[in-house]
Amino acid sequence: MQKTVLKISGMTCSACSNGLEKYLNKQDGIISASVNLVMATAQVEYDEKKVDKKMLDTFVKKAGFKSLGEYTGKEEENNYKKDKVLFIIFGVLAVILLYISMGSMIGLPIFEVLDMGKNPVNYAITLFVLAILFIVYGFDIIKSGFKNLFHKAPNMDTLVAIGVLSSFLYSTYSMAMIIRGDNSFVHELYFESSAIVLFFIKLGRYLDGINKDKTKEAIQKLVQITPSKAIVKVDGAKKQVTIDEIKKGDTVVSHAGDRISVDGKIISGKAHLDESFLTGESKPASKKEGDKVIAGSINYDGYIEYEAEKIGRDSTISQIVKLVVEATNTKAPIEKIADKVSGYFVPIVILIAIITFVMYLILGFGTGEALTTFVTILVVACPCSLGLATPLAIVVSEGKCAKSGILVKKSEILENAEKVNTIVFDKTGTLTYGKLKISKILNYSSNLDDDEILRITGSIEARSTHPISKAFSDYLKEHKLGKYNVEEFKNLSGLGITGKVENKEYILGNYKILEHFKIEDENIEKYKEEEKKLAKKGNSIVYVVEENKVIAIIGVNDLVRENVKDVIKNLNEKNIETIMLTGDNKETANIIAKEIGISKVIADVVPEEKTKTIKDLKKDGKIVMMCGDGINDSPALATADIGVSVNSGTDIAMDSSDVILMKNDLSKILDLITVSKKTIRNIKQNLFWAFFYNTLMIPIAIGVLKPIGISINPMIAGLAMTLSSLTVILNALRLR
Repeated sequence: MQKTVLKISGMTCSACSNGLEKYLNKQDGIISASVNLVMATAQVEYDEKKVDKKMLDTFVKKAGFKSLGEYTGKEEENNYKKDKVLFIIFGVLAVILLYISMGSMIGLPIFEVLDMGKNPVNYAITLFVLAILFIVYGFDIIKSGFKNLFHKAPNMDTLVAIGVLSSFLYSTYSMAMIIRGDNSFVHELYFESSAIVLFFIKLGRYLDGINKDKTKEAIQKLVQITPSKAIVKVDGAKKQVTIDEIKKGDTVVSHAGDRISVDGKIISGKAHLDESFLTGESKPASKKEGDKVIAGSINYDGYIEYEAEKIGRDSTISQIVKLVVEATNTKAPIEKIADKVSGYFVPIVILIAIITFVMYLILGFGTGEALTTFVTILVVACPCSLGLATPLAIVVSEGKCAKSGILVKKSEILENAEKVNTIVFDKTGTLTYGKLKISKILNYSSNLDDDEILRITGSIEARSTHPISKAFSDYLKEHKLGKYNVEEFKNLSGLGITGKVENKEYILGNYKILEHFKIEDENIEKYKEEEKKLAKKGNSIVYVVEENKVIAIIGVNDLVRENVKDVIKNLNEKNIETIMLTGDNKETANIIAKEIGISKVIADVVPEEKTKTIKDLKKDGKIVMMCGDGINDSPALATADIGVSVNSGTDIAMDSSDVILMKNDLSKILDLITVSKKTIRNIKQNLFWAFFYNTLMIPIAIGVLKPIGISINPMIAGLAMTLSSLTVILNALRLR
């Protein structure tokens, strides 16, 4: 069995993706196919004995689409400037249309040439021309609606298409009657209804398009982690080549500051490599001869030569790209409440309208009255309120979330967050700050305060290339402490550094440096005990020696984020299981977990294992939220039911996630769940009122109450439709 992801051209709606998916799954030799409309991809698992890639392309073509070959992630960036310009233009046209059609009703001055009473023909034709423009603008929606109807899967587009065209066609008929001289039809024009409905739906599509673009950018950023060029050794001479020219077995050279080009094994030299994008570990890893290196890692401070082992599709980063794409293609069926209602509502309404039309003709009513009743039923059942019920509540809730620093990228999240019963947290950068900080200073000096010791230490560390030095540099910047001039700086590999400040000799390093310089101190046993306490909390230790006397011990660690303990406590009280999932070592992970109240820890995992963990939890029936910040978390974020990233995370993690916590405050997860519960309740209320109005008015539209003198025409039907929409709007605004 083989698996591939194809790039597909020509899909414009969910009917397209569903149709292609069904067609592919019917073909002999294809084990399974999953089509993703957002990514415009098709993930296909097939039997290579029966099917090859050329046949897959042929299958796609026969289904009415085009295969662009295997998906690589190297796509051109989508540009929504044209859509934005169109939206602005039609926004202006919408205002003009509403002014002409309704301005006189609220006392606004109207040009005589467009006055509905004095010049009804001009009035009708003007509205007709403007409505035609909106029909053209929203034709993709109308086309999608009927396409879904023909595929026997009517959805919101189908409702909108039928409602819009029914309103437009009846208005066109009314316009024709006005032109023929019957001015009574001037009050039966509904061009503005069809136009404005299309306008707001196009706005939603525009915003949705931006989110799709962001999803594609995520894959591009993954690809861009590896450099485009590298230096290889050929017959002892260095030569610059493109990454595509590197072959297995080539000797690749890396200097300090370079990114590793391909996966390989060090054959000479040593360096500290930042692999946090993959492991999530904030401390750069020390690498020497024989150790493995990963494409995309950053060489901090050394010179190494390594043998290329995994290139192209086989590299670790390419596998991560594949995981993200596959996770994005995985189907987790989430049916919208409105779509469920629509699935039954639309066919029933159409059937009722047709039966009524036929019965009116059989009973001897005129064709005109039968047609009017047919249109009245469709207009009164127009999906405006049903179409607004879900998105209005979502938009208001998303606005509320945004103000609170919660960026929700997909509307489904506000429907699903309340269902979450398991939350998986990455450690480094999510539960912790993700970078080394000064966590503790034990000051043994008689005349120097903490800041002065850290100023001296930071000045000397600034000359070092060791990763730990950044913690001291950050401290000096945060506390606005200037650096001293350092003389006679020396780097003692594996031990520490020395330097002279203000004519005093300072030694900085681990305990071994004390032995190296034979530092004697009566409190040495005490220092050892303090070192053990700090080390148990995951600290790296720096001794500070002034003129052969220990004046401080400094702990450097990755600190737990503010409020994390309270967040975990609240989640546990809500019976939501919390799990720590990290690439860090088990000992350090358990220390952090115990401190913040998480009982379940899964440590020492690589990205593939993180993704597998999420999948296993979902198989067990869990509704899983994943919180992370690194590139290594991207596949897991995409696989989870809801992916959440902190704003300080990498771009790719944020692009792969569904929710971004803009203020890096994990307590916002609790707010998100609360907003979700209120949103779901509001959506159900909206759907009730929308459906209530429609079902109440349909019998009246049919003429059931005509014997007692109660009937409606399309104009009154339009008013009922407006009232139902108004009810939904006001109810949704309560969420604010």
